[in-house]
Amino acid sequence: MTSELPTTHLKGVGSNLAQKLTKLNIESIHDLIFHLPHKYQNRTRVVPLGELSAGMEALFCGQIEAASVVYGRRRSLMARISDGTGWMTLRWFYFNRNQQQRIKRNFWISGFGSVRHGTKSLEIIHPEYRISADEPDDITADSLTPIYPLTEGISQTKMRDLVNQSLVYLPDLEDYLAIESLTESLPNLTKALQRVHFPSDPKSAMTLMQGTDPAQKRLALEELTAHHISLKRYKRKRQKRQSPSLSAGFAQTSQFLNALPFVLTTAQKRVIAEIETDINQQLTMQRLVQGDVGSGKTVVAAAAICQCIGAGYQAVVMAPTELLAEQHLTTFKQWLTPFDIKITWLSGRLSAAQRKSALDAAASGTAQLIIGTHALFQDAVEFSQLGLVVVDEQHRFGVSQRLALINKAAPGVVPHQLAMTATPIPRTMAMIFYADMDVSSIDELPQGRKPVETVLVSDTRRDELIHRVFNACQAGRQAYWVCPLIEESELIQAEAASKRAEDLTKALPNLNIALIHGRMKSDEKNTIMRAFRDHKVDVLVATTVIEVGVDVPNASLMIIENSERLGLAQLHQLRGRIGRGEIQSCCVLMYHSPLGKTAQKRLSMMRSTNDGFKIAKYDLELRGPGELLGTRQTGLQQLKVANLVRDRDLLKQVESLGKVLMTDNPEKAKGLVDRWVKHAERYADV
Repeated sequence: MTSELPTTHLKGVGSNLAQKLTKLNIESIHDLIFHLPHKYQNRTRVVPLGELSAGMEALFCGQIEAASVVYGRRRSLMARISDGTGWMTLRWFYFNRNQQQRIKRNFWISGFGSVRHGTKSLEIIHPEYRISADEPDDITADSLTPIYPLTEGISQTKMRDLVNQSLVYLPDLEDYLAIESLTESLPNLTKALQRVHFPSDPKSAMTLMQGTDPAQKRLALEELTAHHISLKRYKRKRQKRQSPSLSAGFAQTSQFLNALPFVLTTAQKRVIAEIETDINQQLTMQRLVQGDVGSGKTVVAAAAICQCIGAGYQAVVMAPTELLAEQHLTTFKQWLTPFDIKITWLSGRLSAAQRKSALDAAASGTAQLIIGTHALFQDAVEFSQLGLVVVDEQHRFGVSQRLALINKAAPGVVPHQLAMTATPIPRTMAMIFYADMDVSSIDELPQGRKPVETVLVSDTRRDELIHRVFNACQAGRQAYWVCPLIEESELIQAEAASKRAEDLTKALPNLNIALIHGRMKSDEKNTIMRAFRDHKVDVLVATTVIEVGVDVPNASLMIIENSERLGLAQLHQLRGRIGRGEIQSCCVLMYHSPLGKTAQKRLSMMRSTNDGFKIAKYDLELRGPGELLGTRQTGLQQLKVANLVRDRDLLKQVESLGKVLMTDNPEKAKGLVDRWVKHAERYADV
C-alpha cells in the first residue's frame, strides 16, 4: 500500500476525472490527503430564523407564508418563510416552472445558505433546499461539513468521497516532524489529518470553524515549515551561483545622485547603500525594496542601474502594465540621457520593424537599459551582458516569469535582482514568504509631499459629490471615480462602473468623462489612460484596474464607491493615485449603510493614517496574507491551512524546526517540502 499511487487507483476515478484533478495539482492519493478543506459549514444545528444575522451561513427550516415572481431590474422568484421566532426571504434569479409550482404557500422548506441584507428583510439567494408538505424530521448533520477548493466538473460530494477513500492510506505517511521539537500538545500527523478532513466531534465546531483546533495547528506548523525551508533552500542554491561585481560603476552612480534636482531622504540613502554593498560582491543580490506609494523607490532603482551600466553591463526594468513601463521610460530618459545612457523600449505594441530594432539593440549591447513589460521574457529576446534585473510591482509576476528573464543572462552568469513593491509587507509575512530575499524598507516620504486628506461619506450624499467633482474640474483639476464592479449585480449590492459613467455623463455634460475596466483590451485601456494623463479626460470612471497606474499629478480628487467592500491594502493603493501634485488632494470613501463593526474599523483606519506600513499590518490582522501578496505572490502555492496572523505563535518554532531539519535531517526537509510545496519547488531548480 502506498499513497504515491495515482488517483486512478481510487474507485470512480477514470482518466477524465484524473485530468480534472491535475488542475488542482492533485496527481496522487498523497496529494488528495493533503488537499485540505478551506472552510467548514455547520449543519449540526437548525438556526431559528429570529437568530439569523447578515454574514452567517446557516441551516434553516420554515413554513412558506407567501411565494411569487417579482419583476424589477431582474425577474426573481421570492418566498417568505417563518418559524415562529422570525421570518426571512428566499430568492432565486434562475428558476423554472417546476420550481415555481413546488415552492408554494403552507409547504415547509429547509436548507442551507448565506444570509444577507435584503430590501425588506434578511434573505438567502439560491439556497440549497428541500420542500416537504409537513415539518421535516431532523435535518442536521452529525458533524461539520468540510468545504474543499474545487475545479469545474468536480462537486463537493465527489471530492469528499475521494478524500475519504484516500484516508485509508494514512498509515503510509511519514511524520517528518516526529522529533523532540514538536510540542506535546499537538496531535500526530495521522490524527490531525483525520480530524481536519472529517471532524467527528460537533462539540469542537467552534475551534475548527475558527482555525484554532490543535489538529489545524499541527498541519499549519508543517506547512509553514515547508514554505520556510523551500525558500531557504532556494537562497542556498542562489548563493552558490556568481554574479558580476559592479563596483566599477560606483563613480557613475555618484554623478547621477549629485545631479538630482531634489534631496534624497535618509531612508532612500540607506537603501541605496544596502544595494551598493550587495552588487559590489559576486554573490547574487536578491533584494526586495518595499516602500509606500510616492516614497521614491524609482530613484533608488535608478542608482543601481547607473552603477550596473557604469560597470559595463546591461540593466532591465520590467513593469506589469504597458502604461507603468511607459512611465518608467519617461522618467529614466529624463534622468539618464544626460549621462549618455542608451535606453531601449520593448513592448507588445511595437511594429515589426521597431521590435526588430529593439531586439537587435538588446542583443548587441547597443542598448544599455531595456525597459518593457511581459514582452521582455519572450524567447526572441536576448541580451549581450545582463547584469541587473529590476522588477516593479514584483508580486504581479509569477516566479517562473521572473526566472525566464533572469535566465537570459550569458551562460554561467546570474544577474543581480532588485524587486520593488508599493505594498509594504509585515515582518512576520516576510519571514515566511520572502525567506529567499533580503528586504529593504523606504519608510519615509520625501519632504514637502502633502498627505492625502481622506473622508468618509454615505452614498446617500452622491449628488453632493458629483457637484464636488464639477468644482474640481472647473478649477482645472481631474478626478477618479472608482467602482468595484463592471456591471450591475443583484447578488452583490455594488455600483457598476458602466452605469456610473452614464450617470456622470448626464449630470456633467460639460466635462469629458471616460470609462476604463479590466475587460477592455490592453490597447483600449492604454489609450484611455494616456488621454487622462494628457488631460484630454476630466473624470476617469474606473474599476480597481487603476490600482497600479500612471502618475497624473493634476488628479486631486478620488471617489471610491462601496469602499467597505475593498481591502485596506487595495484602498491605500488606489488612494496613492492622487496626491502627486502640489495641490491638496482628497480621497472620498463612499459607503453603503449600515456598516458592520469591522468595516467601520477598516475605514476609520484609512481616515486616520496615510502610513502604508501601519495599514498593511492592520490589513494582515483583518484579512490574512492574500490581500497583501496577491494570488501569485512569490509563485508559491497559497497556504492551505495556515494563517500568518492566527498562527504567528508558531513562527519561532518554524524557524527552529527549519534549522534542525535542514542541518540534521536534510532528507526529511526535502520530503516536507515535496509534500506541501512541490509544485513551487520546481521553480527553485530553474
